[in-house]
Amino acid sequence: MRTPLLLIPISLAMIFGVWWWIATPITLERAPIEAGSKLECVSYAPFRGTQTPLDPTTHIDAEQIAQDMAQLAKISNCVRTYSIDNGLDQLPPLAAKVGLKVLQGIWLSNDRSKNLAQIATAVGLTKAYPDTITGLVVGNEVLLRGEMTTADLAATIRLVKAQAKVPVTYADVWEYWLRNREIYDAVDFVTIHILPYWEDIPVRARYAANHVDAIRKQVAVAFPGKEILIGETGWPSAGRMREGALPSRTNQARVVSEILTLAKREHFRVNLIEAYDQPWKRNLEGTVGGYWGLIDADSRALKYPAGEPISNFPHWKIAAAAGMALSIVVFLTAILTLRRRPWSPRLVAWLAVGTSATVAGILLGVAVDKLLVESYGVGRWAQWSLLLASGILTPILAAHALMSGRPIPTFLDLFGPREDRSRSLATWALGLAAVVTVLISAETALGFTFDPRYRDFPFAALTMAVVPLFLLMLVNRPQQGARPIAEASFAGLLVACTLYTVFNEGPKNWQSLWTCAVYAMLALTLWRARVAQIPK
Repeated sequence: MRTPLLLIPISLAMIFGVWWWIATPITLERAPIEAGSKLECVSYAPFRGTQTPLDPTTHIDAEQIAQDMAQLAKISNCVRTYSIDNGLDQLPPLAAKVGLKVLQGIWLSNDRSKNLAQIATAVGLTKAYPDTITGLVVGNEVLLRGEMTTADLAATIRLVKAQAKVPVTYADVWEYWLRNREIYDAVDFVTIHILPYWEDIPVRARYAANHVDAIRKQVAVAFPGKEILIGETGWPSAGRMREGALPSRTNQARVVSEILTLAKREHFRVNLIEAYDQPWKRNLEGTVGGYWGLIDADSRALKYPAGEPISNFPHWKIAAAAGMALSIVVFLTAILTLRRRPWSPRLVAWLAVGTSATVAGILLGVAVDKLLVESYGVGRWAQWSLLLASGILTPILAAHALMSGRPIPTFLDLFGPREDRSRSLATWALGLAAVVTVLISAETALGFTFDPRYRDFPFAALTMAVVPLFLLMLVNRPQQGARPIAEASFAGLLVACTLYTVFNEGPKNWQSLWTCAVYAMLALTLWRARVAQIPK
């Protein structure tokens, strides 16, 4: 019993130490929103919870918008809107009551009749609230979406300009301005979107502010004589990496702070995207789409209050405690198994138990955080919950198998001919956890191969589940028997998808590299499986 008594404190110390390290807060020289100061402008969408503009029947009550305007008036001088649908035509008078200016959006699409209705309403609002609406944004990324031609867009802008008495602009990604320069003559000022995370070659957070400034200067040279407004810029606080661009709380705070500092020093106008996290955007852009806000969608509180340190894991002590508890459960399972089946396991078996317990303990909090952040919709909640359950149970069940001398059960042990199936409850439990892990791994690996852009990397829960299986394969692998066809097929699929994903995502994306390493580990585990007689 000396070995587990030595390994347990080492495991607990490692879990606590890693959590203390990854949760270390940062303190910025300038808070994203400093006490006593306000933003130039911020993008606003009113949707909360399950509310979505993708449902044309959605209508936001004036009271809800008024609550948001009252909160935003404390941190910004202006709000930018994108349409007058879903009740947003109520916004200008509500903004006026709290002293906010409005950069009013007109949503253009390939529906000409709807465009004309949007224009009529928006122009009417400018006449009704001339002291509140400071400009009209005629179209947002309609060229990017390919829903209008350059000539049609220019004609539409001129139509609005002839009716409105406020400055008129068009907003799109900076590259589309450079590709469609004839729009320049139709607008009063140029509104460009610079989103370092979404660039064709993603920009790391540390270089994001300088990238924004460099692009602004490039566009200013291309379009002299008119003001350049950065209509959208910012950084997401959660979601998948794109090459070296990592969404996180600390990165979002740092990028926003550095861009605003640069804007103040260089005297250019910036509209940040966005005021509130918008869960509905996750339907279109994956997890990352829902986490660009400066204000949390659920608590309706600022993510980064002035003067407070910023951590990627503000509740790390709870996560560390939960991880340490899981580690203890894994060790206790191994110890109790030995008491029921007294024998002397090899040192390598105890090292496998300790490694599984420590890895699971470290990653439990990360996996739970990813579950809560990345699950959207019944299907994703079910999938990620099953994977997390497998990640929690597999180290425990593998510890029992390691101390019992059992190998990993194969698909045939569970689903083969009735007379060959295992009758051991422990074997079935471990086998089902392994099956869940393999199936979800295969589904996600195929997703990264055929539809990767918005998919999250399930590295934390997947590692919790795969490492114990891999170690169990090394320690208790049957020396004889045939290689099962199902396991070999899944192994081949995982290897093929892994090679493609590593190439496609690039060497800077550590989330991808980590996930692919776990896929490879699982593939090796499956490839080395053998059909062996497991004690019934």
